[in-house]
Amino acid sequence: MRNSSRTAADPAAADWKARLLGDGLIAALLLGWWLMARGLPEFVLPGPLAVGRRLVDLFVDPQFLGHTAISTVRVVVSVLLAGLIGSALAFLSHGAPAREAIVQDRIKPVLNSFPSIGWAILAAIWFDAGNFSVIFVEVAILIPFCLVNVSEGLRAVDRELLEMGRSFTRHRLRVWWRITLPLLAPYLLAAIRIAYGIGWKIALVSELVGAPSGLGYLMLRAQTTADSVTFLATCFAIVLLFVAGERLVIAPLERRFAAR
Repeated sequence: MRNSSRTAADPAAADWKARLLGDGLIAALLLGWWLMARGLPEFVLPGPLAVGRRLVDLFVDPQFLGHTAISTVRVVVSVLLAGLIGSALAFLSHGAPAREAIVQDRIKPVLNSFPSIGWAILAAIWFDAGNFSVIFVEVAILIPFCLVNVSEGLRAVDRELLEMGRSFTRHRLRVWWRITLPLLAPYLLAAIRIAYGIGWKIALVSELVGAPSGLGYLMLRAQTTADSVTFLATCFAIVLLFVAGERLVIAPLERRFAAR
């Protein structure tokens, strides 16, 4: 009985120690930041309190909230479009040698190796500054991540399980919905998780080059006016948005499909 109770308490104690260590490290970093900022001008290194107040403004003040919202919408739309296009290319090339040679050996290497800044410059040349140009850049860069993950998922699908499903019904859509999609779910969600994180980094590049709004635009404006407070607050806002999307949307979806 003592051994079992000790074993049950060990994970809880380990989790408590890990949280304490993580929170303590963050507190130490904030304290070090505050001490360093005391001896420097604000345009070089502002203090954590000033950055924290501006971070709250990015989610509350209408002057900043619009930029935060439009960047979030652009990233979400870009991830969804990239997931759809990448998945469509993966399904198109699956099981057909001719199409596989085109998608996997021609299209994928180009998309994988084409520089991100190249897409941003092309979008600035081809399109007017705005939502479409930003989304175009993000989708073009995110497609290969989704294509690779879904392609690997299709290769890993159990053929015998599909054959068994076809023996029970002739409706291909039902087989796809009941068997193929649940088997592909971990790969799809992994693609979305990767694309969502990279999408925020790409958003800044694309908005810096060709957008009159968004967090990237705020960073560019802050850089031109030496506003380090807004610059750092924007960086931390992106971190918070990524963590919120991952924990509130992606992680629950992963748990739901894992339980099936």
